[in-house]
Amino acid sequence: MASSSEWEEGIEGNFLLNKAVVRVLPSGTKPLSAESCGTSSWTKTAKISVNLPDGAFKRYFLKTATGNSARALAEGEFHSVSAIDAVVSDLVPKAVGWGHYQNHKSQDVHFFLGDFHDMVLTEEPPDPAHFMWQIAQMHQKGTSPNGMFGFPVPVVCGIMERTVTWEKSWAKSFTHQLKDVIKYDNQTNGPWPEYDAACKQLIDVVIPRLLGALQSGGREIKPSLIHGDLWEQNIGIDMETDKAILFDAGCTYAHNEMEFGTWRCSWAIYFMGQKYMQLYKSHVKPSEPKDEWDDRNRLYSIHPYLNDSAGHPGSVSRQRAYNDMLYLCEKYGPLETLGKYDPKKDISVTGDHVPYVIEQLKD
Repeated sequence: MASSSEWEEGIEGNFLLNKAVVRVLPSGTKPLSAESCGTSSWTKTAKISVNLPDGAFKRYFLKTATGNSARALAEGEFHSVSAIDAVVSDLVPKAVGWGHYQNHKSQDVHFFLGDFHDMVLTEEPPDPAHFMWQIAQMHQKGTSPNGMFGFPVPVVCGIMERTVTWEKSWAKSFTHQLKDVIKYDNQTNGPWPEYDAACKQLIDVVIPRLLGALQSGGREIKPSLIHGDLWEQNIGIDMETDKAILFDAGCTYAHNEMEFGTWRCSWAIYFMGQKYMQLYKSHVKPSEPKDEWDDRNRLYSIHPYLNDSAGHPGSVSRQRAYNDMLYLCEKYGPLETLGKYDPKKDISVTGDHVPYVIEQLKD
């Protein structure tokens, strides 16, 4: 059990603040308060108010997590936010640090600390032209340190850890990440023989063909820095500047088009339309073969669908992913023993979507 001497005493607020968090701040910083703040499905979050050594008042955002993926969440977000901020300023809160301590239940707690922004989640979209210019800048300027696909440290999407080992082949790199969410989904929802057969055909035949084409026949793609979970509820509007702020980053150096798989999913709101994507394409042209852009987008959407399914037992996302697998298998890897794609279950045909409830982040 953690000793009481390891916790800050005499400060205001309802959030227990461990001294390991304070040690990440400049020496001589005086904590004033720690208050629970915001909403999160997988973590506990707080607003930390301090006086800096020079007497200046400042606020920080703290995210803590326990469990198997807690370290990857904290360390991964620190390095992700740092990488984004290095190439596009003011798009993410500045990262301060990350670390570890034990709570009163002797559980290992990992934390991420960054600058605090007063912001709201809103159904109003960010300014399309400026926002998509920023995303294009992140993709174009954020280059892999070794020219390969992957990331220097483990990262998560939600609470699911990604396999981000370095690979020269984008098809192999994406296959690692897809296998991750297939495994997590099966752990949550159990085996499904027809689905398992489609997963195998997708990995064995479709991905080598569809993504392999990006790096064959004289074609090349460069690994680009992507946010990794870019959708409406990971974007806030700064109440002071009225500009978009990204959070919950789990970056990888990937094919830039992977960023937009989530925009095809049933929960997308304003990103489901064409305006944002058209503006992005005015900065970054589709990869060749460009006529396979939509099929690649469908493939990339399977990852967030299965990640959502893994985190929410019984979610319809598994069925949507399975139907998209069948579409791709029929086109790129036909196999008579597989099920049949049903356009009535395809939201890109029907237009059906079920957005998450957008909640305002409380100060």
